[in-house]
Amino acid sequence: MTVPTYRGLTWDHPRGYNALAAATAQADAFSLSWDRHSLEGFESHPIGELCARYDLVVLDHPHVGEAVAADCLVPLEAIFDADEIAGWRGAVAGPSLASYHYAGRHWALPLDAATQVMAYRRETVALPPIEWAQLPAFAEDHAVALSLAGPHAILSFQSICGALGFEAGAPRDTFVDRAVAREAFSLMAALTGEVTRRAQALNPIAMLRAIERGEGIDLCPLIYGYVNYATRGVGFADAPAGPSGRIGSTLGGTGIGVSKRCRITPELLDHLRWLMSEPVQRGFIPQHDGQPALRSAWQNEAVNAATGGFFAATLATVDAALLRPRHDGAIAFQTAASAQLRAALLDGDAADPLLDQIDILYRKHHPAGAET
Repeated sequence: MTVPTYRGLTWDHPRGYNALAAATAQADAFSLSWDRHSLEGFESHPIGELCARYDLVVLDHPHVGEAVAADCLVPLEAIFDADEIAGWRGAVAGPSLASYHYAGRHWALPLDAATQVMAYRRETVALPPIEWAQLPAFAEDHAVALSLAGPHAILSFQSICGALGFEAGAPRDTFVDRAVAREAFSLMAALTGEVTRRAQALNPIAMLRAIERGEGIDLCPLIYGYVNYATRGVGFADAPAGPSGRIGSTLGGTGIGVSKRCRITPELLDHLRWLMSEPVQRGFIPQHDGQPALRSAWQNEAVNAATGGFFAATLATVDAALLRPRHDGAIAFQTAASAQLRAALLDGDAADPLLDQIDILYRKHHPAGAET
């Protein structure tokens, strides 16, 4: 009897690869190997092309609209019972499963939960700020950097808008209400000093490494949390709050999607169930550099003790996190809008011309009547 052979694709970081690779040893009814691509490829590569080459694809939720348009993923409803899906929905941290729900179905299993949080160097920051209003003054005495590389400028902008009261997800013709957008841009402009300029090309992994190594950055107010750095001198805290106390953050994390090319077997589905099970999420995955999705793991005392309290310190931010646009065209919008915003901040441009361009891009890349 021929043993089924599967190829999976994940992203090239211990958090994205090590647990999945180690888990293949648990499977004896099939063969599964995992390839890796860069963080930038994970964030922007067309999902249809990846699904044409791989059986399992680790993806981020902004790709789901593109995946539905390309008809390249199998919905979870076609391979798992409704009770199982409902159980995962209630068990995950924050909107991790909801982020993969689009066009009436779910398109990935939320293996990993993450969102933008505050990261700081423990040696130089005794007490990180808790509100956006405190950041400009804090930056006068500390090296504060915004995360602007790749899509992160626009993601930080959306998060600040959320802290200031913007409600994402409602049908609209503009990306963000203009009054809130101006205030968010003003905050970002105030923090685009020399430290941010030097760090403008750093993706979140490189930014966290710079904080870890003491390379001129004391704090980043919004950066995707990586548990791997929590025991290396990097402290993590909830993202800054707005004047009403609302935390602003934009969900990240990853899910495993099953491509249309995959030959689905009961054994493969059992393997995916195993990865999502509570013992594995609070044991095997964190023990292999992973960042679990289940709330029970984020609240587990042993998991927190081993990771410098990373999960307990940031769970409130995960629960409050906003979703990114997920329509077909969301990745193109995210890429173009982030480039425009980054350039405007670095060049010292005025807010309204930039915000006009972002709204034009949003309408261009957002099909009329499409979900967000």
